[in-house]
Amino acid sequence: MQSTMFFEQFRQRIRVRPRKPMPRAGWSLLGVAVILLVWQVVTLLQLYPTFIIPPPAQVAERFYEAAIDGQLWLHTSTTLFQMLGGLVIGVSLAMVTGYLIAQNSTLEALLSPVIVAVQSTPVVAYAPLLVIWFGSGATSKVITSALIVFFPMLMNTIIGIREVPAAQRELMNALSATRLQTLIKLEIPAALPVLLGGLKVSATLSVIGAVVGEFVSAEAGLGRLINIARFDYDTPLVFVAVIMLALIARTMYGLITLLERRLLRWQQARAEAM
Repeated sequence: MQSTMFFEQFRQRIRVRPRKPMPRAGWSLLGVAVILLVWQVVTLLQLYPTFIIPPPAQVAERFYEAAIDGQLWLHTSTTLFQMLGGLVIGVSLAMVTGYLIAQNSTLEALLSPVIVAVQSTPVVAYAPLLVIWFGSGATSKVITSALIVFFPMLMNTIIGIREVPAAQRELMNALSATRLQTLIKLEIPAALPVLLGGLKVSATLSVIGAVVGEFVSAEAGLGRLINIARFDYDTPLVFVAVIMLALIARTMYGLITLLERRLLRWQQARAEAM
């Protein structure tokens, strides 16, 4: 009997506790570590010359140099300002236009050919025209960024508004709700998951719009920095600019994800209650 109790206690002591799943941030860091490892292995094997693929340490050193002399922050802040301006303008116009189109099929038939034609044309095709019309300053970059984020946000707005359940609309009509009350209390909350999904896509695309404009003509910006580094065959500096663009896009995506969690907390609570 005593031996049985001893073995039972021993088994409980050595029992392996279930492992907690790795958080999402841990998986993200692991993915970055794998990329850096593969990058380092490629450079160590000398599969490509260092002026084509520089080692991570050389890129880190160039990053430090560009940060110390202020060059990196000047170009980053310029791109960030133009990107945010285009994002705000493009998303605002897309949401208003998308709401009107979702409510009026005639307006959709009228505007859809123009919208699809503009969207199907690559942004690099009309970016030079915007530079000619609005100059090489920030205005042309903001407009380019706004144009590239307009279509995905427009489509998400249309889909989100049209997916509002008809029964809930009938209930609002039975309660004699005004159009504004229906919008604030029903349509926006019901369409919020789709709208936030479109905002995620738009936030990442806004970086592309700003950089494309800077590639064409600009006095500052990360696109301009890439052009300068490319002409000087400064490949590490090109990597630095590309990494900064990726960090900006990832930061914007992460901020909107946090906003999504806060705004949609009521949906999670309802799902748990059910």
